Amino acid sequence: MHDNSTDSGADGEADREFLALERELAVFLRRARASSGEMAREVHPELEPAAYGLLVRLEEAGEQRATELAGYFGVGKATMSRQLRALEHLGLVTREPDPADGRASLVRLTGEGLARFRRVRDARRDRYVRKLAGWDRGEVAELARLLHQLNKRAEG
Repeated sequence: MHDNSTDSGADGEADREFLALERELAVFLRRARASSGEMAREVHPELEPAAYGLLVRLEEAGEQRATELAGYFGVGKATMSRQLRALEHLGLVTREPDPADGRASLVRLTGEGLARFRRVRDARRDRYVRKLAGWDRGEVAELARLLHQLNKRAEG
């Protein structure tokens, strides 16, 4: 049996690269979770951190069925339904009958939800601009491209 972890050749290099990637992603994700909690509270003091991503998706993609949202986030229908009820209760989203299928409904941001979300999103974007002020625009674009590619692979 061959153990790549003790290899000093190309496989050992790849292992170090993937270990470095794992370490950096772990730090990034920890900070992102904390940041999502802060942003959620800025949108509404009672908003759950996980629900902030729903606002992001609805603003980006427009109205959607709850089943589409559940599939996009990889969660069950019950979890999605609970999060949407909480968002409705806070007045951030509304559900309307789907004209294509009266049994289903479409979820969309309310005017209040959209205004609150955009205020927080724009403030976050301003923080990114300040933090990455020393970066070349091409580097920022490359980082966005690579993260998009990583996210697409995670979907499949």
